[in-house]
Amino acid sequence: MRIKNLFNLEGKVAIVTGASKGIGESIARGLAEFGAKVVVASRKQEAVDKVAESFKTDGLEATGIACHVGHQDQLENLVNKTIETYGKVDILVNNAATNPYFGPLEYLTEEAFQKTMDINLKAAVFLSNLVRPNMATNGGGSIIHISSIEGIHASMFFSAYNMSKAALIMLTKSQAAEWGRDNIRANVICPGFVKTKLSQALWGNEDLLKQAEKSIPLSRMADPDEMAGLAVFLASNASSYCTGSTIVNDGGLLNGPLFSIG
Repeated sequence: MRIKNLFNLEGKVAIVTGASKGIGESIARGLAEFGAKVVVASRKQEAVDKVAESFKTDGLEATGIACHVGHQDQLENLVNKTIETYGKVDILVNNAATNPYFGPLEYLTEEAFQKTMDINLKAAVFLSNLVRPNMATNGGGSIIHISSIEGIHASMFFSAYNMSKAALIMLTKSQAAEWGRDNIRANVICPGFVKTKLSQALWGNEDLLKQAEKSIPLSRMADPDEMAGLAVFLASNASSYCTGSTIVNDGGLLNGPLFSIG
């Protein structure tokens, strides 16, 4: 079982943001199923408690901690409470995201731009900074950012979102370059079209969905659970020599006739 055991996360502690639903919930469950103690983080305590309780019902270890990632004091509280509860942080998954504006770049407001950057990028920068000292003290860790193919190939009318997701890729590379000496690895996953609340405008419109599926070589959108396996790999010792990597999980979309709304 020399290779199989590399995926074992028993004894590891993970924080997953935006984990009350969608990709975040699937990743949190995946980490827990492989043995990690998981902190489910999202804005509302009721929502994270519901997810944590569902994990516990299945014999998994989880705790819900409410955290609005746009507020520095709540990021600090998230890390402090995690360490108080479990003693350390080994894995951080920066998944929380927003996209408050859909429209032409020239009409993007400063407010919408700033909100997008605060949630999608700034939170990932400073939450990572908060867990770094603990990871370094404990011999290393794994930071996983959830970007998007929109950070690689821009679609029309998603300008701020595209910019924030592209910046996450460079954040990953910067962390890998600077923190490798402490055995802290940083990698980024770029999902394609995943059936989540954030993408409901796409899959909820039958005509748009058909157009999108024609551009995907696998001819379908992904289920959130199809993102979890990569996160488990990147969190575990199976990826112990992997850092600074950008991993696309898009059903082949970037290799096909690209679909763009508008």
